[in-house]
Amino acid sequence: MDIKRNYKYLLSDLSSLKGVGIKTAKLLKKKKINSIFDLLWKLPKSYVDRSLSSKIKDLKINETQTITIIPQKYSFPRVRNLPNRVLCKDETGEIDCVFFNSYEGYIKKILPLEKEVTISGKIKYFRNKYQLTNPKYISEDSTIVKQKHNSYSLTEGISEKVYNKIILQIINNLPQIEEWHSKEILKKFDNINWNNSIKKLHDPVNIGKYKEKFYQRLAFDEIFSTFLVNSEIRKKIKKIKKTKKKFDYEKQKELISKLDFSLTKDQNKTLDEINKDLCSESKMFRLLQGDVGSGKTIVSLLSGFNTINSGFQVAVMTPTEILARQHFLLAKKIFPKNIRIDFLSGKSNYKDKKNILEKLINKQTDIVFGTHALFQKKVEFKKLGLIIIDEQHKFGVSQRKKLSDKAGKDCDVLLMTATPIPRTLTMTVYGDMDLSIIREKPNIRKPIKTYSKLENKIDDVIKFVKKEIQLGNQIFWVCPLIEESKKIDHTSAVKKSKYLEKIFPKQVYLLHGKTTADEKEIILNKFLKNDFKILVSTTIIEVGIDFPNANVIVIENANKFGLSQLHQLRGRVGRGSKESSCILMFKSNLSDNAKKRINILKSSNDGFKISEEDMKLRGFGDILGFKQSGIKSFKLADPIHNHNLFILAENEIKRIENEKEDISKFKPLIKLYDRADIINDIA
Repeated sequence: MDIKRNYKYLLSDLSSLKGVGIKTAKLLKKKKINSIFDLLWKLPKSYVDRSLSSKIKDLKINETQTITIIPQKYSFPRVRNLPNRVLCKDETGEIDCVFFNSYEGYIKKILPLEKEVTISGKIKYFRNKYQLTNPKYISEDSTIVKQKHNSYSLTEGISEKVYNKIILQIINNLPQIEEWHSKEILKKFDNINWNNSIKKLHDPVNIGKYKEKFYQRLAFDEIFSTFLVNSEIRKKIKKIKKTKKKFDYEKQKELISKLDFSLTKDQNKTLDEINKDLCSESKMFRLLQGDVGSGKTIVSLLSGFNTINSGFQVAVMTPTEILARQHFLLAKKIFPKNIRIDFLSGKSNYKDKKNILEKLINKQTDIVFGTHALFQKKVEFKKLGLIIIDEQHKFGVSQRKKLSDKAGKDCDVLLMTATPIPRTLTMTVYGDMDLSIIREKPNIRKPIKTYSKLENKIDDVIKFVKKEIQLGNQIFWVCPLIEESKKIDHTSAVKKSKYLEKIFPKQVYLLHGKTTADEKEIILNKFLKNDFKILVSTTIIEVGIDFPNANVIVIENANKFGLSQLHQLRGRVGRGSKESSCILMFKSNLSDNAKKRINILKSSNDGFKISEEDMKLRGFGDILGFKQSGIKSFKLADPIHNHNLFILAENEIKRIENEKEDISKFKPLIKLYDRADIINDIA
């Protein structure tokens, strides 16, 4: 088959295009434009209408205009830094074409004397004469110039003219791709095919027409391709047959009855979902998503308990050692004495490490807690049945797939995140996994009262903090920067800790990004033991650990943080039964957007609702640093504005899965949009 009649043409290297040499290809690749398909998403930001030509006498200054002229005379001064000029005329007057940094030979070639040429560019008036500096378009064929031309955010070193020519070449050579969508889906987009949609996307008159059917169809292609890849990964994992786990539900019931609290409806529902997966012959690959303080940890430990009772081992991995130890101590507290629990630390001495590794391989340990070191090659298990990974919301699809493969066929995988994100984003980010959500907070958790204070009212905040310390409580004090910056008017953590130390001698510690891992561990353990009262910190305290005695958090320059980040920070308090407070401090000159964020946070403790609002304000990908996590970002689709397309894609995937439809027809779609390795397994 002719490659140009096939989708593979679109995956061709840029050098296959006429006019794209080594230099141009290199410049484009710097912008991560590696193929013809990539270049199609280099969309015009506006257009210039050169369809109306003018005579010299009618030219309008400071406007882009098109004129047909005849070059009369060259002026190539030998003085450095002076421009080259070409005197041109038509029947109504004269104009100078001025060139900076252009060679004589090039100018003579594009503007030959006494030959009619059509040119376009912005008109100036200098020394009583019209002037056109570095014309954008010059051609002997007036029809090429006299049309609407797209205007792009240009890659350095590539002109607008070159961009237009390259894109036009691609558009004119688009292959006739066989339709991959069903008739029912196409009806929703007025039956427009992919080729015509692309052509319309690059038509100058359609710039910004996001609600048009051609745009919606292309956005849907992006969403659907992502969901399809996730579906295939999910199916592959479920095809893995494992040994069913069999456990005594009475033992689970007995353990729950001995807890100091009752499980919420959401916790019970989630535990049932996990138990069902554990007892099935298909491998579990599930995400447990819950708001801060919703009680995910206890659900994961109960599922670990059931796994142990079925004769398997459990590994629990956390991002920090202190969080791992906290989970370890909780398991020690709630599990029966006959369950063998270990803690594998990077700081353990050689003898202790060796002992634990031997116990794991000989199945003398039932459950082990630790950091990522648990998955080093030297750590081997006799019968690993469940991996629990806490606070890993930035794991990408490929990393999760590797984790599942590494775990072995009999090992189930449970990932947990305290990052509530909107449904559309969840479907995109975690679509390869089954999902359990805990929204409900335990009854013992009181809502955190949130206040806002101008920074010049700091004396009021200090009085409040003094009262809380007298009552035996602890305080988080969060600052955006480590050190003072002249460029950015933020309060630094260093300066603030010195200020607070004067008021609260020997009661203040500082924690920031430059603190070593060992120092951080020591400081957090001291705070956990209530050895000091105020922890001044940057945002590194966001994730994970319970400090039951900390019931106040002060956040400086709160307007500089995203909504979701503020909610995560706020969740560091309110972990005990005490009433807790969050104080948002800010300067008086707040933007409307900042006021919105603060008011939303004051009015709600619901992390899912807050993240939805955050995404509306900041956009997909920016929320909680997903941009930096390797998670797919869309070129056209938007989880907020295209919510209906996400639901449509989800329903179509369910239909395909239920009807066990052959997905080989989607091969071009996946190859073009995702280029996922999974496609190799699709016929």
